[in-house]
Amino acid sequence: MTGPRLHSRYPALAPRLPFLPLGAGPTPVRRIDPDDLWVKDDSRYGHRYGGNKVRKLEWSLADLLRRRCRVVVTGGGTGSHHAVAVARYAADAGIRAHVVAVEQPYDEHVEEQMAAVLAAGATMHRVDTVSGAYLTAGRLLVGAALRGHRPGLLPVGGSNAHGCLGFVEAALELAEQVAAGELPAPRRVVVPVGSGGTAAGLILGLALAGLPTGVVGILVNDRTRVGPVQVRRLATATARLLRRHGAPVPAALALAPFDLRREWLGPGYGMPSGPSVEAAGWLRDHAGVVADPVYTAKTAAAIRDLYGGPDVSGPTLYWHTAPGAAG
Repeated sequence: MTGPRLHSRYPALAPRLPFLPLGAGPTPVRRIDPDDLWVKDDSRYGHRYGGNKVRKLEWSLADLLRRRCRVVVTGGGTGSHHAVAVARYAADAGIRAHVVAVEQPYDEHVEEQMAAVLAAGATMHRVDTVSGAYLTAGRLLVGAALRGHRPGLLPVGGSNAHGCLGFVEAALELAEQVAAGELPAPRRVVVPVGSGGTAAGLILGLALAGLPTGVVGILVNDRTRVGPVQVRRLATATARLLRRHGAPVPAALALAPFDLRREWLGPGYGMPSGPSVEAAGWLRDHAGVVADPVYTAKTAAAIRDLYGGPDVSGPTLYWHTAPGAAG
């Protein structure tokens, strides 16, 4: 395909909502094991860094370029995949990145992520608290503006309305794969929920695609408020963005069902649990994908506990969101 599915479906969007191609799809789907479990593997989606953050940046970075921003401020934990993706792709686009990183338990994974952010040329500002992150981000935005550099803000995880378009687009991609017979229409899609943008884009996109599919989110973040209300509000804001730019999205459109599960959070954000460590090996052996220690590994534990048996009603799709490597 030559352009985003959203532009093909709603031609009025093309001149108004720009798109910056950073990856190649569709990403593969395959059966996990003899039970009715499937995986959609986004680990290698991006050209420079993979995972779900790249789909968001295809729309949000394009919007920053449209607004002629030359500085971007974003945030996350010190082990953030989003931070690495922003650092690399913003540099490619000629935008200087500042990453406000909240400290999380330090391990080899976190060390690799921080090194990757710095190697991409971004500036990292390490803080101890979420409130400190907000203050630092505000100071950086004001400072950039005073120096005459037009700044832009990307929230934690890239989860704003423009970023959510990436997973509206991804849901349309999934619908094409279902129509082509690559997998049955899932009863549910299971994803990690950190900042909520992936789930929000999917519950809107699945509704637009007409798939009979709900979304089950596995909470991996207890530092900021993320719940069903916030996810649905973000999906609604994304629908408004589409309507504002010419897409005939019905105001009364019913979003796909969404269920947020908290039982696999373990000790908290950034900290692996016994079940997640064990489930990471199960996911590698059965699905051929590598889970990161605190996001997708916890989702793998939930999938194995909830849907890893013959009695589950209907096909279940695990959407693998971790990048293939920090590189």
